[in-house]
Amino acid sequence: MNSYDGDRRWLKRFGRAGGAAPTEVRLLCFHHAGGSASMYRHWSRLMPGTIEPIAVQLPGRADRLYEPPYDRMPPLVDQLIEVIKPLLDQPLAFYGVSMGGRVAWALAHALRDRAMPMPSALFVAASAAPCLDNGQWQWENRDDGLEGYVREMGGTPPEVLAEPELLASLLPTLQADLTVLSTHDFHPATPLDVPIRAFAGTGDPEASPPRMRGWAAETSARFDLQEIPGGHFFDAAGERLVIQALGHDLTRRQRAR
Repeated sequence: MNSYDGDRRWLKRFGRAGGAAPTEVRLLCFHHAGGSASMYRHWSRLMPGTIEPIAVQLPGRADRLYEPPYDRMPPLVDQLIEVIKPLLDQPLAFYGVSMGGRVAWALAHALRDRAMPMPSALFVAASAAPCLDNGQWQWENRDDGLEGYVREMGGTPPEVLAEPELLASLLPTLQADLTVLSTHDFHPATPLDVPIRAFAGTGDPEASPPRMRGWAAETSARFDLQEIPGGHFFDAAGERLVIQALGHDLTRRQRAR
């Protein structure tokens, strides 16, 4: 089956290795708050040829810089459903890091509520379990503001942190992304019937392994937790561990179909 380009504002395909096998499963990838789809630009080279990573680009960043970012989850999810409808003609899995994990989870619930095809698996990284939401967020009410939170969490290139004007220009989109999370008071009565695999940085102050184990309550299917050395943003070695686990898991699931 041919790959689907889709709405190129929202869906970024960074190319696959020449001679790649036909796609058996698409992996829809969601970036972190303040991030962009480019974090997945090299994944297609590292995945098995039968898996096609497709990165979601939210408004307000990169080539969508002048589009207003979403600051609420429901309208974002409603739009994402329209965007991914053409992708639902073959197996689809979700992967989301930090904020992206919550967006992927909310999107899976919305698909179920609409009796639409569900993802075959949900992968979440660096995202504390929804059951821990208590209305208090680490980025709020800080003496050093949102900029201090960005510096504390890591993951922002040093050249950005060294340029106050550049960093300040990125903060409004980050603020909108974080507002998507802080205003999403969603506690579904019925968990997903989708396997969930979580990846937790051993040194992550926000989404440590204990804070990610609660994802087990979000599924009536299998749950697995894999600890990754490092902090909230995985380094290259940690990212490779995640990609290897995703490739193995999705390949095994396809063979079992």
